[in-house]
Amino acid sequence: MRTNSPHRRPEGASTRDPSTGRCLLSRTTSPGPQDRQHHEPPQGALAGLRGRLHRLRERLHARRERIRARPTLNTLYRGTLGLVGGMVLVLGIVMIPYPGPGWLCVFTGLGLLATEFAWAHRVNAFAKHHYQRWVHWLSRQHPLVKLSVMGTTGLIVLATLWVVGAFDLVGRLFGVEWHWLASPLFTP
Repeated sequence: MRTNSPHRRPEGASTRDPSTGRCLLSRTTSPGPQDRQHHEPPQGALAGLRGRLHRLRERLHARRERIRARPTLNTLYRGTLGLVGGMVLVLGIVMIPYPGPGWLCVFTGLGLLATEFAWAHRVNAFAKHHYQRWVHWLSRQHPLVKLSVMGTTGLIVLATLWVVGAFDLVGRLFGVEWHWLASPLFTP
């Protein structure tokens, strides 16, 4: 009897196209006549949503294949996607120490890049794995460790605000002209 190995791909998992070497996303096939008689379609609003999402995915895939068939347009598409994904990624990296969606932007940028570039898919998987490890490690720590991480993050935020001149700007709004509030970058 054969058991499922952890290294065996389940049916419908992503594979590589042997002719092009490109990663193929899992695709669903329409059920054959023998499957239709035993399979009842899901009922309700969820089935309608799934159907619409499936049709949207098929239309987007067909559009991407039409773009891929035209070399100049394909290069422009990949370049534009690389530029937008790279900008979102860099913005996310800058925002990581600040309150807000820093990691979300990092994973979004990597996800955009991963739609066209295999290296970005590997980096995205690596980053998600280590991010989860960090969150899990931090959740097991003593409250003092958690407070020190929060304090360090707060110091990074304050130092950045001082360097970009935010304290000097707010001080001037309230009539406070202390020289140490001025940014070292913008001081003559």
